[in-house]
Order: sequence, then structure tokens, then C-alpha cells
Amino acid sequence: MVQLPDLLALLSVLLLLVVLRAIRREHIRVEYSVSWLAAALALLALSRSGAVLERAAAALGVQDPALVLLALILIVFLGVFYRFSRIVSELKEMNITLTQRVAILEFLLRERDEKA
Repeated sequence: MVQLPDLLALLSVLLLLVVLRAIRREHIRVEYSVSWLAAALALLALSRSGAVLERAAAALGVQDPALVLLALILIVFLGVFYRFSRIVSELKEMNITLTQRVAILEFLLRERDEKA
């Protein structure tokens, strides 16, 4: 039977390969891939650190270190998702500003053409 840490290590390597392939094929920009690469490496490191997880489980009063592992992974990926939410919000604001500037330029061009 496959243990959860082994499965998560396999998934982290798979995530790493998928992100690197996406970078190579230019499906994802390098600056956005850094978060995914860091998350994949964090997942791999966490899944391979059994003694650390056992100590963390004991300190938190949790019976199973796998629960600590899942909680840490959730925290890592929530951080990645939060970062991308901020990027999307910033891009939306930039898009609104750009649209407004284009509308102003179109207005000024029409106004100039009407005077000529």
C-alpha cells in the first residue's frame, strides 16, 4: 500500500515536471512559475521530512503526522493562490486604466478630426 508521504512526493515531482514543461513551451511566464516551483519543492521537502513531521505532530498534539503534512501543504498552496489572486486583481486594475486611456485617446482623435 502506498503511504501518503510517498504519494505526495510523487505528486510534487509530477508538479515540478508539469511546470518546467509549461515554461519550456511558453505556456506560463517564468515569473509566475516561481511560485509553483517553490510550492512543488516545498511539497517534496515536507513529504520527505518524516522526523520533522513527527515532532510537529507531537508539538501540536496531533496523532498522525500525515495530518500535519496535509495542513502544511494547504498553507503552502493557499499562499500560492493568494499571490495569484493579487496578480489577477492588479492586472484587472491595469486593464481598466488602459481601457480608460484608450477611450480618452479615441475621444481626442475624434474631436481633432471634427475640427479639421
